[in-house]
Amino acid sequence: MNYLAHLFLAEQTPDSQIGNLLGDFVKGPLAQHQGCYRPAVLQGIQMHRWIDQFTDRHPCHGQSRRRVAPVLRRFAGIAVDIYYDHFLACHWSRFSPEPREQFIAGIYGQLQAHHHELPPRLQAMVPYIIQEDWLNGYASLLGLQQTFSRLARRVKRQNTLAQAVTVLQGQYGGLEQDFLEFFPQLIEYGRSLSNPPLQ
Repeated sequence: MNYLAHLFLAEQTPDSQIGNLLGDFVKGPLAQHQGCYRPAVLQGIQMHRWIDQFTDRHPCHGQSRRRVAPVLRRFAGIAVDIYYDHFLACHWSRFSPEPREQFIAGIYGQLQAHHHELPPRLQAMVPYIIQEDWLNGYASLLGLQQTFSRLARRVKRQNTLAQAVTVLQGQYGGLEQDFLEFFPQLIEYGRSLSNPPLQ
C-alpha cells in the first residue's frame, strides 16, 4: 500500500500515523532504532511492515499486478499500491465517516508538528507533500500522473512508470473490483495488529 492507505490504517494517534508513514523511510531491524523513536512510533513502523507483507501476499493484489504487468513489468507492484490509494481516495466515504479532506488536513498538521522527528529525506519532502497536496491528489487522474512522474524521475534505471495512468485507464474496472474486494479484508487485518512485536 502507499502513503494514504498506511495513514488510514494506522491507529488514529499521532505516533501511530507518523510511524506508519515512516515505514518507507526507516530500514533494518527496529531494535536498532529504539533510541531514535518512541515505542508507539516503532509500533507504527512495524504495523506498516506487516501490512505490506499481507498486501503483497494477497490474491487480489497479485491479480492486480498481473493485470498491469505486461506494460509495467517489474514496477507493477509499485503501480498497484498507488492505484489502490487512488481507489481509497475515490471510495473514501465507504470506509470512513470523516471527510477525506479533513483527515488529510489533520495528517498535514501532524507532519508539521512532528517535523523535527522525521528522517532528513522525509523532512525535505514534507513542504512539497503539503504545498502540492499529494494525498488529495490521489483522487484524480491528473494527481496520479503527477505522482508517477515524480516517481519515474527518482528511479535511476529506465522504467515505464510514465505509462502507469494509461495502463490504469485500460484496466480500471478490474483493478477497482480487486481493490474493493481486498480493502475490507486489509482493514480487518489492520485491526488485529495492536502492539505487534518489533522485528
